[in-house]
Amino acid sequence: MDVSSAMEKMSIRATAVGAGGRGGGVPVCLMCKESCSGYQPHSWRKACMACGCSTCDHAPGDDLEDDQRMGRLLADSPSSHLTAKVKGGGGLRMYKRNRMIVTNPVVSRKDPTFNTTTYDWAPAGLSQKLAMQYMELLPESERPVSGTDGALERRRQLLSQLPIYDQDPMKCQSLASEEEISSMLLFVKHYKQEVLGVGEVALPGEAGALREAAIQRTAKEAKDRSDKRDAVQQQELTSTYSSLTTSASSTTNGTDDNTEYHCTGCHGKVAKENPAVYAERAGYHDALWHPTCFVCSECGQGLVDLVYFWSNQKLLCGRHYCQSVWPRCSGCDELIFSKSFLTPKDGQTWHPQHYCCWKCGQTLDTPCQH
Repeated sequence: MDVSSAMEKMSIRATAVGAGGRGGGVPVCLMCKESCSGYQPHSWRKACMACGCSTCDHAPGDDLEDDQRMGRLLADSPSSHLTAKVKGGGGLRMYKRNRMIVTNPVVSRKDPTFNTTTYDWAPAGLSQKLAMQYMELLPESERPVSGTDGALERRRQLLSQLPIYDQDPMKCQSLASEEEISSMLLFVKHYKQEVLGVGEVALPGEAGALREAAIQRTAKEAKDRSDKRDAVQQQELTSTYSSLTTSASSTTNGTDDNTEYHCTGCHGKVAKENPAVYAERAGYHDALWHPTCFVCSECGQGLVDLVYFWSNQKLLCGRHYCQSVWPRCSGCDELIFSKSFLTPKDGQTWHPQHYCCWKCGQTLDTPCQH
């Protein structure tokens, strides 16, 4: 995306938002429940005018929007294999979200019936047995079973941990110049190439297979780009990496019955028969997590769909990684790419135009009735 086209599309979107935005048919607040009359978006604050709660607490959108947003995020990253090109989409990619349907027979005196459970998301590339083992290690309230609070919480976390306005300048209302748009585009390109990843689930001792699969994906992508120079360089790099990690993997990820595995998060023991989560950015040879320990080191939330940002040897959700690099406006919740912003005594950061009461517009330095 070039800067001029981004500016043009943002201008069109700003007009649409100013004309009323969206609000019809959006679910009531997950926090207020029935006391919220329905989501009414504020013109720039990511909150509901009816109840004041965050947009995330209303979990707006649907599966198609979720998969489009995730497809855009994972495109041009090492996890792009989890996406597919949209036919006629001009290069857009859709998230190949793995849904899982589990059918169990119910034996009774009459003809047998079946109970069907649908998971809105499950780790990719696993047998159903192993995927179910993974799900059973999560608290029941966090299992994304369709139609349950767990599924609603997953969607809320998608919006909270991976805000669309942290990756797409067309979804930002506060970018005011081509320089700011350029800064954002470069930032997004950097974190996709260097920081972003998706956790992989496997049994302890299977890191070697995950590593080899990652090497093969990288080689295939280089070949698909038809860039012989990059392909040769990548082959040299992967060969060097493979040789450096062979000795480590033979001791830490072998099949020796005496090998012990420990969680990188809690440092507790990981049972060999239980699935664990690996992160390619952390290195397959010395890092794995209990499913409940694969969390953001800043907010402690489980990483939605195992999407992580690896920075300073720590797991972070997208929200907390992005605001560790750029300040985030406490008013509109967007990252601040301008050189001038406000930082009051409480340490929060604000766009100058958003340092005000979101209801009456009066500056926060002067008390108002709201």
